[in-house]
Amino acid sequence: MQRLATASGRIGLRRTRQRSAVLAALQSCGDFVSAQDLHRVISEGDTTVGLTTVYRTLRDLENSGRIDMIREQDGSRLFRHRRAVGHSHYLVCRCCLRSWPVDSDIVEVWADAAAEAAGFTSVEHTVELTGVCARCAAAVSKGEPPCRQASGHQADHRTSPH
Repeated sequence: MQRLATASGRIGLRRTRQRSAVLAALQSCGDFVSAQDLHRVISEGDTTVGLTTVYRTLRDLENSGRIDMIREQDGSRLFRHRRAVGHSHYLVCRCCLRSWPVDSDIVEVWADAAAEAAGFTSVEHTVELTGVCARCAAAVSKGEPPCRQASGHQADHRTSPH
């Protein structure tokens, strides 16, 4: 926990037991997870953190660049602890929510060229690549159910094979 508290202190966030719990839970989940599922994971532990605090902490961590956020097709937001420093892009399976890092050089070159052509500077971008991974596609082709619970949230906290 000290490492997590120190990490949140470095990004200008006050160190609290709740923030440390959110960061630890996010790291334990591995892949993208909803705020509600993250709250459930935290509630299963020894720390009490309200859902509003989870949302507020996720917003602060996203603004500080410590976590990645993607939107599902219905607009709901999913979060994941950023594994690497800097800007990242992921391919995310719409069925199981597992994610794979994508070499983003092509995206970065394209974004820079588009910005330059339009006369923009200091451009930031968000690119979300979603699809169906090979494992889920195989399951669907066999008539098996998708890898997610009926509620639409992750059935468990899988990690990417990469």
